[in-house]
Amino acid sequence: MDTLTHALSGMLLARATAPAVPRADQLTLRSRLLVGFVAGAFPDSDVVIRLFSDTITYLNLHRGVTHSLPLLPLWALLLAGVFALLWRGRHSWRAFYGVTLLALFIHVSGDVVTVYGTRIFAPFSDYRAQLPAIFIIDLWFTGIIVAGLLAAWWWRSRVAALLGLVVLAGYVAAQSWQMGQARDVGVEYAAAQGMQAVAINALPQPLSPFHWKILVQDEQGYHVADVHRRRSRAVPEPAPDAGFFTRLAALYRPLDDPQWKYHPQFGAVAEQTALAQAAWNDDALAGMRRFAEYPALYAVKERGGGVCVWFYDLRFELRNLRNPFVFGACSDGSDGSDGSDGSDGAWRLERLR
Repeated sequence: MDTLTHALSGMLLARATAPAVPRADQLTLRSRLLVGFVAGAFPDSDVVIRLFSDTITYLNLHRGVTHSLPLLPLWALLLAGVFALLWRGRHSWRAFYGVTLLALFIHVSGDVVTVYGTRIFAPFSDYRAQLPAIFIIDLWFTGIIVAGLLAAWWWRSRVAALLGLVVLAGYVAAQSWQMGQARDVGVEYAAAQGMQAVAINALPQPLSPFHWKILVQDEQGYHVADVHRRRSRAVPEPAPDAGFFTRLAALYRPLDDPQWKYHPQFGAVAEQTALAQAAWNDDALAGMRRFAEYPALYAVKERGGGVCVWFYDLRFELRNLRNPFVFGACSDGSDGSDGSDGSDGAWRLERLR
Protein backbone atom coordinates (compact mmCIF):
# COMPACT_ATOMS: atom_id res chain seq x y z
CA MET A 1 0.00 0.00 0.00
CA ASP A 2 1.24 3.50 -0.74
CA THR A 3 2.42 5.59 2.21
CA LEU A 4 -0.23 8.31 1.88
CA THR A 5 -3.03 5.73 2.10
CA HIS A 6 -1.38 4.25 5.18
CA ALA A 7 -1.19 7.68 6.80
CA LEU A 8 -4.85 8.39 6.04
CA SER A 9 -5.88 4.99 7.41
CA GLY A 10 -4.07 5.81 10.65
CA MET A 11 -5.94 9.09 10.80
CA LEU A 12 -9.29 7.37 10.16
CA LEU A 13 -8.70 4.84 12.94
CA ALA A 14 -7.61 7.63 15.27
CA ARG A 15 -10.87 9.48 14.54
CA ALA A 16 -12.98 6.36 14.97
CA THR A 17 -11.51 5.67 18.42
CA ALA A 18 -11.49 9.27 19.67
CA PRO A 19 -13.47 9.98 22.86
CA ALA A 20 -16.52 12.18 22.40
CA VAL A 21 -15.23 14.63 25.02
CA PRO A 22 -11.50 14.22 25.72
CA ARG A 23 -10.28 14.61 29.29
CA ALA A 24 -7.59 17.10 30.17
CA ASP A 25 -4.93 14.37 30.08
CA GLN A 26 -6.10 13.16 26.66
CA LEU A 27 -5.20 14.50 23.23
CA THR A 28 -7.41 16.99 21.48
CA LEU A 29 -9.07 15.69 18.33
CA ARG A 30 -6.72 17.69 16.12
CA SER A 31 -3.64 16.33 17.89
CA ARG A 32 -5.02 12.81 17.78
CA LEU A 33 -5.59 12.99 14.01
CA LEU A 34 -2.10 14.36 13.42
CA VAL A 35 -0.52 11.62 15.52
CA GLY A 36 -2.57 8.97 13.70
CA PHE A 37 -1.46 10.35 10.33
CA VAL A 38 2.26 10.40 11.19
CA ALA A 39 2.27 7.04 12.99
CA GLY A 40 0.28 5.50 10.14
CA ALA A 41 3.07 6.41 7.74
CA PHE A 42 5.96 5.53 10.07
CA PRO A 43 6.62 1.88 9.10
CA ASP A 44 7.52 3.01 5.58
CA SER A 45 10.41 4.98 7.06
CA ASP A 46 12.43 1.87 6.30
CA VAL A 47 12.94 3.52 2.92
CA VAL A 48 16.14 4.94 4.47
CA ILE A 49 17.64 1.49 3.90
CA ARG A 50 17.75 2.44 0.23
CA LEU A 51 20.28 5.17 1.01
CA PHE A 52 22.82 2.65 2.28
CA SER A 53 22.20 -0.38 0.06
CA ASP A 54 21.41 -1.51 -3.46
CA THR A 55 17.85 -1.90 -4.73
CA ILE A 56 17.52 -5.66 -4.33
CA THR A 57 18.75 -5.49 -0.73
CA TYR A 58 16.19 -2.79 0.01
CA LEU A 59 13.40 -4.81 -1.63
CA ASN A 60 14.20 -7.76 0.62
CA LEU A 61 14.46 -5.68 3.80
CA HIS A 62 11.43 -3.46 3.08
CA ARG A 63 8.38 -4.33 5.16
CA GLY A 64 10.63 -5.94 7.74
CA VAL A 65 11.41 -4.80 11.28
CA THR A 66 9.30 -1.62 11.08
CA HIS A 67 6.33 -3.85 10.13
CA SER A 68 6.97 -6.54 12.74
CA LEU A 69 4.04 -7.37 15.03
CA PRO A 70 6.30 -8.35 17.97
CA LEU A 71 8.11 -5.01 17.66
CA LEU A 72 5.01 -2.82 17.23
CA PRO A 73 4.67 -2.08 20.98
CA LEU A 74 8.28 -0.91 21.03
CA TRP A 75 7.86 1.28 17.94
CA ALA A 76 4.69 2.72 19.49
CA LEU A 77 6.59 3.48 22.69
CA LEU A 78 9.37 5.19 20.73
CA LEU A 79 6.91 7.31 18.75
CA ALA A 80 4.92 8.17 21.86
CA GLY A 81 8.09 9.44 23.51
CA VAL A 82 8.97 11.54 20.45
CA PHE A 83 5.47 13.01 20.32
CA ALA A 84 5.61 13.84 24.05
CA LEU A 85 8.79 15.80 23.40
CA LEU A 86 7.31 17.57 20.38
CA TRP A 87 4.25 18.54 22.41
CA ARG A 88 6.67 20.02 24.99
CA GLY A 89 5.39 18.03 27.90
CA ARG A 90 1.75 19.03 27.60
CA HIS A 91 0.93 15.32 27.58
CA SER A 92 2.80 12.30 28.85
CA TRP A 93 3.83 9.53 26.48
CA ARG A 94 0.83 7.53 27.69
CA ALA A 95 -1.55 9.95 25.96
CA PHE A 96 0.07 9.13 22.61
CA TYR A 97 0.74 5.44 23.02
CA GLY A 98 -2.69 4.01 22.18
CA VAL A 99 -3.10 6.10 19.03
CA THR A 100 0.36 5.25 17.73
CA LEU A 101 -0.11 1.54 18.38
CA LEU A 102 -3.44 1.48 16.53
CA ALA A 103 -2.03 3.45 13.58
CA LEU A 104 0.97 1.14 13.31
CA PHE A 105 -1.28 -1.92 13.39
CA ILE A 106 -3.59 -0.70 10.64
CA HIS A 107 -0.53 0.06 8.49
CA VAL A 108 0.72 -3.52 8.82
CA SER A 109 -2.78 -4.86 8.16
CA GLY A 110 -3.01 -2.76 4.99
CA ASP A 111 0.27 -4.20 3.72
CA VAL A 112 -0.64 -7.81 4.48
CA VAL A 113 -3.58 -7.68 2.04
CA THR A 114 -1.28 -6.78 -0.89
CA VAL A 115 0.88 -9.03 -3.03
CA TYR A 116 4.28 -7.75 -1.89
CA GLY A 117 4.40 -9.72 1.35
CA THR A 118 5.12 -8.42 4.86
CA ARG A 119 7.62 -9.91 7.30
CA ILE A 120 5.32 -9.63 10.30
CA PHE A 121 7.67 -11.60 12.57
CA ALA A 122 10.95 -9.89 11.56
CA PRO A 123 13.71 -10.16 12.62
CA PHE A 124 12.82 -13.50 14.15
CA SER A 125 11.48 -15.01 10.92
CA ASP A 126 11.61 -14.30 7.18
CA TYR A 127 8.02 -15.47 6.74
CA ARG A 128 6.12 -13.05 4.47
CA ALA A 129 2.44 -12.80 5.27
CA GLN A 130 0.18 -11.92 2.38
CA LEU A 131 -3.48 -12.15 1.45
CA PRO A 132 -3.18 -10.56 -2.01
CA ALA A 133 -6.66 -9.09 -2.33
CA ILE A 134 -5.73 -5.42 -2.90
CA PHE A 135 -3.40 -3.93 -5.51
CA ILE A 136 -0.51 -1.95 -4.01
CA ILE A 137 -2.06 1.34 -5.20
CA ASP A 138 -5.84 0.98 -5.06
CA LEU A 139 -7.79 4.21 -5.53
CA TRP A 140 -11.02 2.54 -4.37
CA PHE A 141 -9.39 1.52 -1.10
CA THR A 142 -7.96 5.01 -0.63
CA GLY A 143 -11.28 6.61 -1.65
CA ILE A 144 -13.19 4.76 1.07
CA ILE A 145 -10.75 6.07 3.67
CA VAL A 146 -11.01 9.64 2.38
CA ALA A 147 -14.83 9.40 2.29
CA GLY A 148 -14.85 8.19 5.91
CA LEU A 149 -12.67 11.09 7.01
CA LEU A 150 -14.76 13.65 5.15
CA ALA A 151 -17.99 12.23 6.53
CA ALA A 152 -16.60 12.29 10.07
CA TRP A 153 -15.55 15.92 9.60
CA TRP A 154 -18.89 16.95 8.07
CA TRP A 155 -21.08 15.31 10.73
CA ARG A 156 -18.60 15.88 13.58
CA SER A 157 -19.07 12.27 14.58
CA ARG A 158 -16.81 9.29 15.04
CA VAL A 159 -19.70 7.05 13.93
CA ALA A 160 -19.02 8.08 10.33
CA ALA A 161 -15.35 7.13 10.77
CA LEU A 162 -16.37 3.77 12.22
CA LEU A 163 -18.68 3.25 9.27
CA GLY A 164 -15.77 4.04 6.95
CA LEU A 165 -13.69 1.33 8.62
CA VAL A 166 -16.56 -1.15 8.28
CA VAL A 167 -16.92 -0.36 4.57
CA LEU A 168 -13.15 -0.70 4.16
CA ALA A 169 -13.20 -4.13 5.78
CA GLY A 170 -16.14 -5.07 3.55
CA TYR A 171 -14.20 -4.01 0.47
CA VAL A 172 -11.24 -6.20 1.46
CA ALA A 173 -13.64 -9.10 2.08
CA ALA A 174 -15.28 -8.59 -1.33
CA GLN A 175 -11.89 -8.52 -3.01
CA SER A 176 -10.89 -11.71 -1.19
CA TRP A 177 -14.02 -13.36 -2.58
CA GLN A 178 -13.19 -12.12 -6.08
CA MET A 179 -9.69 -13.51 -5.68
CA GLY A 180 -11.16 -16.95 -5.03
CA GLN A 181 -13.44 -16.65 -8.06
CA ALA A 182 -10.52 -15.68 -10.30
CA ARG A 183 -8.41 -18.51 -8.92
CA ASP A 184 -11.17 -20.96 -9.85
CA VAL A 185 -10.60 -20.01 -13.51
CA GLY A 186 -7.02 -21.17 -13.10
CA VAL A 187 -8.17 -24.42 -11.48
CA GLU A 188 -10.52 -25.09 -14.41
CA TYR A 189 -7.78 -24.31 -16.92
CA ALA A 190 -5.32 -26.69 -15.27
CA ALA A 191 -7.94 -29.44 -15.21
CA ALA A 192 -8.82 -28.88 -18.87
CA GLN A 193 -5.14 -29.12 -19.83
CA GLY A 194 -4.62 -32.22 -17.73
CA MET A 195 -1.90 -30.29 -15.93
CA GLN A 196 -0.34 -31.17 -12.60
CA ALA A 197 -0.11 -27.62 -11.28
CA VAL A 198 2.51 -26.72 -8.69
CA ALA A 199 0.54 -23.64 -7.62
CA ILE A 200 -2.51 -21.68 -8.75
CA ASN A 201 -2.98 -18.07 -7.67
CA ALA A 202 -4.88 -14.91 -8.59
CA LEU A 203 -3.35 -11.47 -8.05
CA PRO A 204 -5.11 -8.07 -8.03
CA GLN A 205 -4.23 -5.66 -10.81
CA PRO A 206 -4.35 -1.86 -11.27
CA LEU A 207 -7.18 0.46 -12.36
CA SER A 208 -10.17 -1.70 -11.39
CA PRO A 209 -11.17 -4.07 -8.58
CA PHE A 210 -12.31 -6.45 -11.36
CA HIS A 211 -8.82 -6.78 -12.90
CA TRP A 212 -7.00 -9.98 -11.98
CA LYS A 213 -3.89 -11.84 -13.08
CA ILE A 214 -4.23 -15.63 -12.90
CA LEU A 215 -1.05 -17.71 -12.58
CA VAL A 216 -0.93 -21.46 -13.03
CA GLN A 217 2.54 -22.75 -12.25
CA ASP A 218 3.88 -26.03 -13.60
CA GLU A 219 7.34 -27.48 -13.13
CA GLN A 220 8.86 -25.51 -16.02
CA GLY A 221 7.15 -22.13 -15.81
CA TYR A 222 3.89 -20.21 -15.58
CA HIS A 223 0.65 -20.00 -17.53
CA VAL A 224 -0.66 -16.44 -17.13
CA ALA A 225 -3.97 -14.80 -18.08
CA ASP A 226 -5.22 -11.28 -17.36
CA VAL A 227 -8.99 -11.17 -16.86
CA HIS A 228 -11.79 -8.70 -16.10
CA ARG A 229 -14.46 -10.32 -13.95
CA ARG A 230 -17.29 -8.13 -15.25
CA ARG A 231 -16.31 -7.73 -18.91
CA SER A 232 -18.56 -9.55 -21.38
CA ARG A 233 -16.42 -9.00 -24.48
CA ALA A 234 -12.83 -8.17 -25.26
CA VAL A 235 -11.81 -4.57 -25.78
CA PRO A 236 -10.59 -3.81 -29.33
CA GLU A 237 -6.84 -3.57 -29.78
CA PRO A 238 -5.78 -0.01 -28.86
CA ALA A 239 -4.22 2.27 -31.47
CA PRO A 240 -0.40 2.32 -31.52
CA ASP A 241 -0.41 5.84 -30.11
CA ALA A 242 -2.90 5.06 -27.32
CA GLY A 243 -2.00 6.15 -23.81
CA PHE A 244 -0.54 3.86 -21.17
CA PHE A 245 -3.78 3.46 -19.21
CA THR A 246 -5.80 2.74 -22.36
CA ARG A 247 -3.36 0.02 -23.36
CA LEU A 248 -3.31 -1.34 -19.82
CA ALA A 249 -7.12 -1.55 -19.55
CA ALA A 250 -7.29 -3.42 -22.86
CA LEU A 251 -5.16 -6.27 -21.49
CA TYR A 252 -7.94 -7.67 -19.34
CA ARG A 253 -10.26 -10.08 -21.11
CA PRO A 254 -13.61 -11.67 -20.14
CA LEU A 255 -13.51 -14.64 -17.79
CA ASP A 256 -14.93 -16.93 -20.46
CA ASP A 257 -12.38 -15.84 -23.07
CA PRO A 258 -8.97 -15.55 -21.41
CA GLN A 259 -5.76 -15.52 -23.40
CA TRP A 260 -3.15 -17.68 -21.73
CA LYS A 261 0.52 -16.88 -22.19
CA TYR A 262 3.28 -19.21 -21.13
CA HIS A 263 6.41 -17.93 -19.39
CA PRO A 264 9.12 -20.63 -19.11
CA GLN A 265 11.22 -19.93 -16.04
CA PHE A 266 14.46 -20.34 -17.98
CA GLY A 267 13.27 -19.40 -21.46
CA ALA A 268 11.98 -21.24 -24.50
CA VAL A 269 15.27 -21.32 -26.44
CA ALA A 270 17.09 -24.55 -25.66
CA GLU A 271 20.51 -23.02 -26.27
CA GLN A 272 19.89 -20.42 -23.57
CA THR A 273 18.36 -22.64 -20.88
CA ALA A 274 21.64 -23.87 -19.39
CA LEU A 275 23.03 -20.33 -19.37
CA ALA A 276 19.87 -18.99 -17.69
CA GLN A 277 19.96 -21.70 -15.03
CA ALA A 278 23.64 -21.06 -14.30
CA ALA A 279 23.02 -17.33 -13.96
CA TRP A 280 19.94 -17.82 -11.80
CA ASN A 281 21.74 -20.13 -9.38
CA ASP A 282 24.79 -17.90 -9.05
CA ASP A 283 25.42 -15.94 -5.86
CA ALA A 284 24.96 -12.71 -7.83
CA LEU A 285 21.22 -13.35 -7.99
CA ALA A 286 20.82 -14.59 -4.41
CA GLY A 287 18.85 -11.44 -3.54
CA MET A 288 16.57 -11.85 -6.55
CA ARG A 289 15.94 -15.50 -5.66
CA ARG A 290 14.88 -14.37 -2.20
CA PHE A 291 12.65 -11.56 -3.50
CA ALA A 292 10.92 -13.09 -6.54
CA GLU A 293 7.95 -15.39 -6.03
CA TYR A 294 7.28 -16.04 -9.72
CA PRO A 295 10.68 -15.58 -11.39
CA ALA A 296 10.96 -15.95 -15.15
CA LEU A 297 13.56 -15.21 -17.79
CA TYR A 298 13.11 -11.73 -19.22
CA ALA A 299 15.88 -11.68 -21.83
CA VAL A 300 19.39 -12.82 -22.65
CA LYS A 301 21.46 -10.04 -24.20
CA GLU A 302 25.01 -10.16 -25.45
CA ARG A 303 27.05 -7.15 -24.45
CA GLY A 304 30.58 -6.66 -25.67
CA GLY A 305 32.39 -9.91 -25.05
CA GLY A 306 29.97 -10.97 -22.32
CA VAL A 307 26.30 -11.56 -21.67
CA CYS A 308 23.49 -10.40 -19.36
CA VAL A 309 20.75 -12.78 -18.28
CA TRP A 310 17.73 -10.82 -17.05
CA PHE A 311 14.93 -12.11 -14.80
CA TYR A 312 11.71 -10.55 -13.59
CA ASP A 313 8.96 -11.36 -11.11
CA LEU A 314 5.58 -12.01 -12.71
CA ARG A 315 3.85 -10.41 -9.72
CA PHE A 316 4.81 -7.02 -11.15
CA GLU A 317 4.58 -7.77 -14.87
CA LEU A 318 2.00 -5.86 -16.93
CA ARG A 319 2.48 -7.64 -20.26
CA ASN A 320 5.81 -5.86 -20.69
CA LEU A 321 4.14 -2.45 -20.54
CA ARG A 322 6.03 -1.90 -17.34
CA ASN A 323 8.04 -3.94 -14.87
CA PRO A 324 10.11 -1.98 -12.36
CA PHE A 325 11.98 -4.96 -10.94
CA VAL A 326 14.06 -6.59 -13.68
CA PHE A 327 17.42 -7.82 -12.41
CA GLY A 328 20.13 -9.70 -14.20
CA ALA A 329 23.43 -11.48 -13.82
CA CYS A 330 26.01 -10.04 -16.19
CA SER A 331 29.37 -11.55 -17.11
CA ASP A 332 32.29 -10.21 -19.08
CA GLY A 333 33.39 -13.76 -19.83
CA SER A 334 31.81 -16.28 -22.16
CA ASP A 335 28.60 -15.25 -23.87
CA GLY A 336 27.33 -18.84 -23.81
CA SER A 337 27.46 -19.25 -27.59
CA ASP A 338 30.02 -22.05 -27.28
CA GLY A 339 27.78 -24.05 -24.98
CA SER A 340 29.47 -22.89 -21.77
CA ASP A 341 27.54 -21.53 -18.83
CA GLY A 342 28.97 -18.01 -18.95
CA SER A 343 30.91 -18.49 -15.77
CA ASP A 344 34.33 -17.93 -17.37
CA GLY A 345 33.85 -14.37 -16.10
CA ALA A 346 32.32 -13.69 -12.69
CA TRP A 347 28.62 -12.89 -12.64
CA ARG A 348 27.59 -9.56 -11.13
CA LEU A 349 24.16 -8.19 -10.29
CA GLU A 350 22.68 -5.41 -12.40
CA ARG A 351 19.27 -3.79 -12.62
CA LEU A 352 17.60 -3.13 -15.97
CA ARG A 353 16.34 0.45 -16.09
